[in-house]
Amino acid sequence: MSDKPKREETERTIDQIIAGRIQKLEQLREKGINPYPYGYQPTHTSAEAVEQFDALSENETPIKMAGRIMAIRRMGKALFFHFQDEPGRLQGYIKKDTVGPEKWEEFSLFDIGDIVGLSGTMFTTRTNEKTIAVTDFEMLSKSLHPLPEKYHGLTDKEARYRQRYVDLFANPDVRKTFQLRSQIIAAIREFLTGRGFMEVETPILQPLYGGGMAEPFVTHHNRLNMDLYLRIADELYLKRLIVGGFEKVWEFCKDFRNEGMDRLHNPEFSMIELYQAYADYNDIMEMFEELLRYTVKTVFGGTVIEYEGNKIDFGPPFKRISMLDAIKQQGGPDLSDFDFEKAKALAKEAGIPEKGLINHGKVVEAFFEKLAEPHLIAPTFIIDFPRDVSPLAKVHRDNENLVERFEVFIAGMECGNAFSELNDPIDQKQRFLDQRKSADAGDAEAHQIDQDFLTALMYGMPPTGGLGFGIDRLVMLLTDSHSIRDVIFFPQMKPEEYKD
Repeated sequence: MSDKPKREETERTIDQIIAGRIQKLEQLREKGINPYPYGYQPTHTSAEAVEQFDALSENETPIKMAGRIMAIRRMGKALFFHFQDEPGRLQGYIKKDTVGPEKWEEFSLFDIGDIVGLSGTMFTTRTNEKTIAVTDFEMLSKSLHPLPEKYHGLTDKEARYRQRYVDLFANPDVRKTFQLRSQIIAAIREFLTGRGFMEVETPILQPLYGGGMAEPFVTHHNRLNMDLYLRIADELYLKRLIVGGFEKVWEFCKDFRNEGMDRLHNPEFSMIELYQAYADYNDIMEMFEELLRYTVKTVFGGTVIEYEGNKIDFGPPFKRISMLDAIKQQGGPDLSDFDFEKAKALAKEAGIPEKGLINHGKVVEAFFEKLAEPHLIAPTFIIDFPRDVSPLAKVHRDNENLVERFEVFIAGMECGNAFSELNDPIDQKQRFLDQRKSADAGDAEAHQIDQDFLTALMYGMPPTGGLGFGIDRLVMLLTDSHSIRDVIFFPQMKPEEYKD
């Protein structure tokens, strides 16, 4: 049976509630009350009122607070209500004899969801609840739309993402997630600043996309009459800064990739990329481990967090294992002979789809994702990647078929990617040409040839270690959030009118 009649009934009910609230709005205006005044100056937040409660209540100190009404309980000539500001909720108490008949009548025009300013003193009720005894109040913003789910919280996931503004005041845990996100970013910034890194900004609109393996978004600049791309990564511009003489640079960046959406991917996402001159991937590995440990300890006070039932400890040294060995460790084949045809045959036997397996490195990645990746729960560095899937990394000093590259995996998620950066312009040009062959073979994510970047390398770039890691995934991990949509304020959504 279709839920359309039920939905229409709900919409009619909401329309009726909105009409009633608009009527109250007009009644407030008829009383000469502006339901949307210009400002208000609270003296205390709810948290400060609780923290300073003993002194405030003992001295009957007048205070002012503001927040959104979340519940009202009327009892004849008195009423209790709960209001919410950013730190939390607090109870309020209004007595008709205290505020007077005119103000008492005015409060009858207030609804759950309204934002109010309150004046009064703190006291404790018979049930031992800290409460503000209201002596005066004023409307700060009349809410015309009813709160969701009978004011017990917004529970529908899709509605929460579409109406994040409601989700934030209806679900305190969601606000906590985003507060932690801010603290995580602040801790990372503090760590990098302490290590002497300079924060920089590079172009989002680029004439040529690069620095990653992904499909871009394309736009058009009318005045220049040329197509531009939303960046998929910051790498090539940050390396230009290393060429220019800066030795430690980093950027907090928004990147964009025109690819699938799932619990780990959103087309717009937040990254941190950094580059350090005279470092290699071993140096970056050590620094990244320290950065993650510092961030967890700073934000949470210890090194252990829980993610989807798994205890994850950032305290011990992170495990390090090559990508080829990680495959063998989970019962997979030995692919160290770099025989492409043999590897393809093994992939077919293992039930790995043939599409996209255009070189040996792609086969290695496919086996790794199928066999090893889900088992990497404790923080683990996967090192030494195939050369043909890493066009911007230096050839491994001990094996020309590999590159000096690592990715860190935690709770089965890739949470960072780093190289000993390729700084040989002749080798880099050949890698770009090899990527063009991959593109001709159908690889939509193949890297483009960036001639200006090659020119920059010809001027000379010092040995450099680079790192990129996703903020969204790190916040998912550290806040025990299952989906990337849970840690992005406004995730990309299909418009409702076009929803299947």
